[in-house]
Amino acid sequence: MARFVIATLGMVGALNLALWLGGPWTLIALLYITVFTFFLDRIAALAAPDRPDSEFPAGDGLAALLGLVHFPLLYAGVWAVAGAGGQSVAERVALFFALALFFGQVSNSNAHELIHRGSRRLHRLGVAVYCSLLFGHHVSAHLRVHHIHAATPQDPNSAPLGQSYYAFAPRAWIGSFRAGLRAETARRARTGKARGWHPYLTYAAGAALSLALAALVAGWAGLLALLGLAAYAQAQLLLSDYVQHYGLRRRARDAGRYEPVGPQHSWNAPHGFSSALMLNAPRHSDHHAHPARPYPGLELDRAEMPILPQSLPVMAVLALLPPVWRRLMDRRARRWQAETL
Repeated sequence: MARFVIATLGMVGALNLALWLGGPWTLIALLYITVFTFFLDRIAALAAPDRPDSEFPAGDGLAALLGLVHFPLLYAGVWAVAGAGGQSVAERVALFFALALFFGQVSNSNAHELIHRGSRRLHRLGVAVYCSLLFGHHVSAHLRVHHIHAATPQDPNSAPLGQSYYAFAPRAWIGSFRAGLRAETARRARTGKARGWHPYLTYAAGAALSLALAALVAGWAGLLALLGLAAYAQAQLLLSDYVQHYGLRRRARDAGRYEPVGPQHSWNAPHGFSSALMLNAPRHSDHHAHPARPYPGLELDRAEMPILPQSLPVMAVLALLPPVWRRLMDRRARRWQAETL
């Protein structure tokens, strides 16, 4: 559990120092989540197996803490990036990218963990984090669509072989919004709760509240800062979905059904530090097999699970270069598909 605490709270500490002291701390915070993480991922010992039996309770505690600190970091970040804190342009640019990378890689991963928890309070905290980043519909799309249809054409967030990230991203955002809305509306009809408060109203109200807080903190510049931070964070979540399911497909069966989701239908990364920073989100196959399993207990089997050639953050950067991405990944995806047919 120590590696999760050190990796995540170390970044939280660096961001706080950057927000309130500025100067070199803005660069340090940016380097922490980029260069420092890249080199620490080269230390194999950091990817050693966890001891989940004793770590599940502590895992929930860290997830709750990260969910709570997300909000002061977000709105203090809006205040600083908007220029209200008096930082120089260079400091504000470095701070923007450090914060946006944190929200995209840590807050997104943590909110994903929270919405899967059985505790109503933890689930609501995860919803609130996504709403603050103007991405509330992802809760419904992830739980009601992605976990049911992953690695099939029915899932907007599973990229087929050959599709670039730039073609995937708008399709995934719009498609997941619509699919999540349909799934929630159908679920409400089945359970007889069609007259109650629709979850999408919660997402809209949460987004409106987040925008209002940004305007209160720093006016129109605050609104622009929040929109920029949220867009960057959302792009990283979409990049994560793109990378983790690219080119992998479940076999079709009769009557339009598909084989169950297996370990071969998600890409995984064993790199220790970035996995700790992202609460084991790169152990994606085991998450799909056991959605309710807390992050310290997620396992990795190199023989049964497709493994990315680089860490998830590095692969997300390479996905922005379609020719490089396809040279690196198409052959691997075809091989896994052939082996599972």
